[in-house]
Amino acid sequence: MPDVVTATNEEQRAAWLGGRLPEVERVRPGLWSIPVPIPINPLRYVLVYALELPDGVAIVDAGWDTPEAFAGLTAGLAVAGYTIADVRAVLVTHIHPDHYGLAGRVREESGAWVGLHPADARLIPDRYDEGFAEGLVRRERALLDRCGVPPASADELAGASMAVRHFVRLAEPDVLIEDGDRLDLPGWDLRAIWTPGHSPGHLCFAEPGRRLLLSGDHVLPRITPIVAVHPQAPANPLADYLDSLASIRALEADEVLPAHEYRFAGLADRVDHVIAHHHERLDEIEKTVAAAGEIACWDLATRLTWSRPWETIPLFMRRAANGETLAHLVWLEARGRVRRTPGTPDLWSPAT
Repeated sequence: MPDVVTATNEEQRAAWLGGRLPEVERVRPGLWSIPVPIPINPLRYVLVYALELPDGVAIVDAGWDTPEAFAGLTAGLAVAGYTIADVRAVLVTHIHPDHYGLAGRVREESGAWVGLHPADARLIPDRYDEGFAEGLVRRERALLDRCGVPPASADELAGASMAVRHFVRLAEPDVLIEDGDRLDLPGWDLRAIWTPGHSPGHLCFAEPGRRLLLSGDHVLPRITPIVAVHPQAPANPLADYLDSLASIRALEADEVLPAHEYRFAGLADRVDHVIAHHHERLDEIEKTVAAAGEIACWDLATRLTWSRPWETIPLFMRRAANGETLAHLVWLEARGRVRRTPGTPDLWSPAT
């Protein structure tokens, strides 16, 4: 998607566009941006934010649980004048590995408390505990079958995400952060905003006095987060996401600090652009269903416009594309614009 925002650090933006790791940066007095590398992932790094406290720092997100990520976080904190032992709190925007994975190790090293929204905390055992993993794989396979994924591909895709469990140090949260909570961080007026969609318990953090929004993956300057139907998703994740976008649009934030890419100004414009993008996608899907007459989700996904030709998209990413397509179908179904005939696979057709 094109830029509709203003980068507030051109060097950080140039690093993203150039495929480089940006520098550790003092964003504001007492606030640091630390790029933590992500292995084998096109996002390359997650931006961890360190908030200075009278007796240490709190961090927003943590990175994957890998030696490279831990070294990157440690080195970034050192630039700010701190060590891992100085971390007092880990505020996790959501439970995806690049945000939650290192939280457990940071707690082990420092005694910090880990905070997470209850909706994401409930998903931890199924997602990251080996004893529950087989059940999640079975539910994923059943969903892929209902989408019409060819059996050979469904076999491979059903358990594809299990590999990322190795990048997570399992850590039940010490603090459950609810929508509207004011975090106990001396010197900061940090307030939690529940923004489900990309994850059921995704959180943003607003700092009204400094006119800042720490947006996690909810709003990024150029790309859009995956919003997909999967076994742990709520009934209509795209509806949740669009509502969450609308809920933050009017925030008085001069600057947005996202978890990826680069910091920016222009929150309202960016929200409007992302909402418009999803409605364009909804229209494209509705028209493609009408042209087909009746179609399975996977076949529909192969006919949509993506950033590259479908045949060049790696199989794992096709699973995400299928889940996103299904999320849009569910949104259209809820509004009576398409109809589902249940089966194996489910078939989608025009509502009239």
